[in-house]
Amino acid sequence: METLPGLLQRPDPGALSAAQLEQLRKFKIQTRIANEKYLRTHKEVEWLISGFFREIFLKRPDNILEFAADYFTDPRLPNKIHMQLIKDKKAA
Repeated sequence: METLPGLLQRPDPGALSAAQLEQLRKFKIQTRIANEKYLRTHKEVEWLISGFFREIFLKRPDNILEFAADYFTDPRLPNKIHMQLIKDKKAA
């Protein structure tokens, strides 16, 4: 809201109403729950991300974007993830 002379505030036409804010809050919660369920059922996402971070911290490349492009386009990556999933299942 914009403060006017005399400390009055003019309504912000772009602001959300209380009902809209509640609807947005519920949507955010539902989205987080759906994302969490997806990640729990797709363990490969965890392995992709953790493997990527592990390699970054080990190699500390100067050009992160180039490193990321190389990492995620490595033709061996699917097999690495597959092997990790197999190890993960055996350990469970």
